[in-house]
Amino acid sequence: MAAQSVLCGLIGDGIDGSFSPTLHEAEGRAQGMNYVYRLLDLERLHGAAATVEGIIDLARQWGFDGLNVTHPYKQQVMAYLDELSPDAARLEAVNTVVFTGGRAVGHNTDWTGFGSSLGRELPGASLDRVVQIGAGGAGVAVAYSALTRGAGHLTVTDVDLDRAEHCRDTMRKLFPGSVVDAVPAPEIAGPLAAASGLINATPIGMVGFPGTPVPVDLLRPDLWVADVIYRPIETPLIRAARALGAPTLGGAGMNVFQAADAFQLFTGVTPDFERMYAHVLALVEQQSRRAA
Repeated sequence: MAAQSVLCGLIGDGIDGSFSPTLHEAEGRAQGMNYVYRLLDLERLHGAAATVEGIIDLARQWGFDGLNVTHPYKQQVMAYLDELSPDAARLEAVNTVVFTGGRAVGHNTDWTGFGSSLGRELPGASLDRVVQIGAGGAGVAVAYSALTRGAGHLTVTDVDLDRAEHCRDTMRKLFPGSVVDAVPAPEIAGPLAAASGLINATPIGMVGFPGTPVPVDLLRPDLWVADVIYRPIETPLIRAARALGAPTLGGAGMNVFQAADAFQLFTGVTPDFERMYAHVLALVEQQSRRAA
């Protein structure tokens, strides 16, 4: 029997450092597939391929099985798809496109990625009162995930209060049984003092974005702390919380689970999460050694 052939890619700007090609292709090889994953950086392409509409059309013509979509195109891409999954429609964001029967169908695996990671790493975490910093594309998906898993009270903040309030309004409509509010960033100390968990859905803590999204003196040993960032594996926020003895969740699990969910959508095959997770950790370690 001939090996399954799969052709996928990632749409985004400035994506040279993405782990997606090696992560997907390595799992594809392990599954006995001929798996090719290409970076489609719209900042570097020309002509029709330099637009979201153009790259979607060309991907259809070239026989792509699917595409991942990252910043800044998760909302823009929706206009050029034939269908959205219910979750992508609710979140108004797509990070995975599957081509099937001549149709382009948008999905969102960011929210499932965070939820699966939270359940795996912090299975006993209380979701009674959760504070989330950041309400951008990743933030909306993370809020949706936390509320889907049963968060009773979610407080969202962002340096852009309008964005936080939009996230609040969207989540209130989707989860009428939960309490969702938004506060200005400078007023986060009060909600955080009463919270059982904290989620960072901002880029603060990544290389090039130094610092922590909240002052570390607001952290407590009984406050679990999660971060969506996976490079570095241990952000300053996670390091500070761990030093206090607080339960912590880094962003590597979310990254791998969302990739694993996309892999399954592209191929119809269930990937080995633990193998993919180990691969990401190895890639991060290699990158850290090169940077040292």
